[in-house]
Formats: sequence, C-alpha cells, structure tokens
Amino acid sequence: MSFIAVIPARASSTRLPGKPLLDLGGKPMVVRTAQRAARSGAARILVASDHADIIEAVRRAGFDAMMTRADHPTGTDRLSEVVQALALDDDAIVVNVQGDEPLIDPAAIDAVADLLAARPEAAIATCASPICDARVLFDPNAVKVVCGADGGALYFSRAPIPWARDALSDGAQRLAPGLPAWRHIGLYAYRAGFLRAFPGLPTGALERFESLEQLRALEHGYRIVVHLGAEDPAAGVDTAADLERVRALFAAGQP
Repeated sequence: MSFIAVIPARASSTRLPGKPLLDLGGKPMVVRTAQRAARSGAARILVASDHADIIEAVRRAGFDAMMTRADHPTGTDRLSEVVQALALDDDAIVVNVQGDEPLIDPAAIDAVADLLAARPEAAIATCASPICDARVLFDPNAVKVVCGADGGALYFSRAPIPWARDALSDGAQRLAPGLPAWRHIGLYAYRAGFLRAFPGLPTGALERFESLEQLRALEHGYRIVVHLGAEDPAAGVDTAADLERVRALFAAGQP
C-alpha cells in the first residue's frame, strides 16, 4: 500500500509567529516534523507552504516542498491544491501531517493510511485515544468522537459525548465506569478524490457551531473511520510553553 504524507505549513500563526521555522535543536520545526514523517512508510514526504522562507528551509534539508496559495482557509484546502497540482488518482491516499507535530509517531501515520486502504467505503481515516481523565471529557478544547460498531465515526463534538445520563445525574463531572469515551487526534488520511471535492462542499450548521472541520465531511455523507489507539500521542506545539517543552526534549537528545 502506497501513500504520500503532506505537511501543510502556514507562515502566519497568532500565538507563535513564524512557527514552522522556529528552532528545535538546530533545525526548523517543520523540518523536524518532516524527519519524523520520513520514518513512516510514506512513499513521498511533501511540505506545502505559502512562504518562500519555509520552502527554502525544507529544500535545504533535503525534503520536497511545494509553494501553495496564501488564501486557503484551512490546511485541508491546501492539501486539495496539492492533489490538483500532482494530478493524483481519486483513490490515492494522502496523509495530512500537521507542521507543528515534531514528535509525531511514525507508526500513527502508517496506522491511518493502512486503515483507509483497508476500508474502501471510507473517504477519511483518523485516530483517537481513550479518555481516562474527566477533565478531558468536559474540556471543550479536547474534541471527542463516538464510533459505531464498525469503527466508523458517528459524531465529533467539543461536548462530553457519550453522555453518561445516570452517572452524571447529580451534576458532577466524572468518568462513568466503562464509558467508551475517546479523544479525537487530528491526524488524517484522505482519499485524493475527497480532497479534490472538499473546497466545493458548503459549510454546514454542525461545523459552524462546533467549529470542527471534519463535521463537514459527515454532513455531506462521507464516511470517516477511526483507528482507536492505546494512549495519547505526544502533544504538538501550540503555545510558548509547548515550544519550551519540546525544545528541552531536543536539547536532551530524546526525540
């Protein structure tokens, strides 16, 4: 099974300006991410960016890079441009690796690609990890997913789903024993045909209210299958505190 890994790397970032080029142990963050992705089974690693400095840094490190438009509203739209430019077959599998994931597990990249290849009825594969802390279940910044018996996603939400009616009847925020609560992890494998169609799909009410892009696919009838992992992956870099934590790891030679 062959797939490509595409790393969208947008220059602007509200909390960490110039994030893709921030230094991690002597190399830009986006290069560190590409190096992790290269440990997966991807046939090709491609960084898609809207900034010449990012393109230059990636190519200098020996990776492929493609200049893309600066007006894409989402990373998925940027992947759509890549699919069009490469003229990929509709059944080709593209894994979206976020550029701020310098500690991403290469096995997770392979897992979502393998799952999508094994499920021809699905347009997207993603992953989730078990929720073991009630604070995560009730945190609106932690996206939850519920799945059917076949492993297909039924819904994604910022709300605590599934809702344990009896266990929470007193208003307490707790984890009910045995609750099948899963935290969504934002790693996706797509069929190129879906990416080609994505920019033309109207935004629906569910996506607007939840502010979750994956709901657009569900609202328009696309199947999403979910790889249920055993534990949380390493966190990405979203804040200055995240940056210092990851820098310390690279300084210690851990990654």
